[in-house]
Amino acid sequence: MAPTPTSPVEATLAYAEEFHYEDEVLQAARRRGLEVGAVPILPGGGAALSFLATAINARAVVEVGTGCGVSGLWLLRGMRADGTLTSVDVEPEHQRLARQTFAEAGFSGSRVRLIAGRALDVLPRLADGGYDLVFCDAAKQEYGDYLAEAIRLLRPGGIVAFDNALWHNRVADPAQRDPETVAIRELGKLVKSDERLRALMMPLGDGLLAAVKTAN
Repeated sequence: MAPTPTSPVEATLAYAEEFHYEDEVLQAARRRGLEVGAVPILPGGGAALSFLATAINARAVVEVGTGCGVSGLWLLRGMRADGTLTSVDVEPEHQRLARQTFAEAGFSGSRVRLIAGRALDVLPRLADGGYDLVFCDAAKQEYGDYLAEAIRLLRPGGIVAFDNALWHNRVADPAQRDPETVAIRELGKLVKSDERLRALMMPLGDGLLAAVKTAN
């Protein structure tokens, strides 16, 4: 059960998060993820991913961090019916559980390409400008490197998105200097300063940072 909000701001954020419903398949995937330590994106962030995929009529999507399939399922439900999700994760067991999630939701194996491996080894092998959306939710200290790869992978008009952009309320506090917080804070600066990107920070879940690629 979620903690009871203690302020109007917390109540508003809780309302926004609870606005988004997860069916039994997503709830089961979320439970599996928590059991194996693959913490999934929260419902608000997942709904935002589905919304973005629908808005740009996404056909080809890359996901960095498969987990047990929660974010992947949100993405698939927003993508075109002929779309393919390419998802990368270092944990084959997590991907096995994700495949179970996709099957339970009725998605055929042809809709999902799961690649086991370190993202920074896999992403350089993917095609330049061949993707509509790139979603990243893996090693926080590698977020800056994921951004560089995502810009290369995306077509103009494509979207890159990062989960945990607020990182448990630590990013906004300059006194917090742990490596993950610093890396996410630096990611925000990179996105804001890149003239090829138009950025949006969404305070859903643990924060979702998204940016449209406006030019090569």
